[in-house]
Amino acid sequence: MSALEACWVLLAGVGAGTINSIVGSGTLITFPTLLLLGYPPLTANVSNNIGLVAGGASASWGYRRELAGQRALLTRLLPMSIAGSMLGAALLLVLPAAAFRAVVPVLIVIALVLVIFGPRIQRAARARRAQPGSQSAAPLDRLAGPRDSAASGWLLAGALLAGAYGGYFGAAQGVLLMGIFSALSRESLQRLNGLKNVLVTFVNLVAAAAFLIFAREHVDWGVVGLIAVGSLLGGLLGAHLGRRLPAPVLRSIIVVVGVVAIVKMVWFP
Repeated sequence: MSALEACWVLLAGVGAGTINSIVGSGTLITFPTLLLLGYPPLTANVSNNIGLVAGGASASWGYRRELAGQRALLTRLLPMSIAGSMLGAALLLVLPAAAFRAVVPVLIVIALVLVIFGPRIQRAARARRAQPGSQSAAPLDRLAGPRDSAASGWLLAGALLAGAYGGYFGAAQGVLLMGIFSALSRESLQRLNGLKNVLVTFVNLVAAAAFLIFAREHVDWGVVGLIAVGSLLGGLLGAHLGRRLPAPVLRSIIVVVGVVAIVKMVWFP
């Protein structure tokens, strides 16, 4: 890796850590960057996943005030996220590399669609919650009574599925979680974002442990170190400036980089 390439990877890590802290989908910055630099898709995905754990930890620390009072909810959701992450990591390791190369462009397209239409989905969910008598109006941490059992079940299922998606690829799992949370809670987006950061961090941590045990040959430690340092700084930056950064600009950057990666993978493998 040249010095210029190392700078690109480090900057991509900062961008990913910042975006993950605020929006999610930071993988759509680092993963395409690694592909553009010539790294194989599986090596890029595994190394990127391990490196971004540091950014998740710093983002969670930055949102520690918003996490106050959410321990009971985390206790319920974390096992589902961890189980999903293990399932996703297993699928990544079991499926052949050719299958991964074929499915990644589809995953990126899905993630980009979620990024583009995420705000509209959340606005629609908030409108439904505002309707009198809506069952989705119960806060997440009070989904305990019989009338809330369906919503609670969907919440747990959503955490499991998002964890599996995160363990397999990771891009936009934060967007998935925020969509689920927005549909089921009256909590502020900042508190939900803090919750999202913790769950995503644990998903990436479990997947990283699996990769270190079963796919060590696909780990590029130079890439891991650069992304870890960059995302650590980006996570703190994103937590500090989260309410000030313009989300439309961030989404535009994600879409542009994601489209470039799709073009390279499909037409210039």
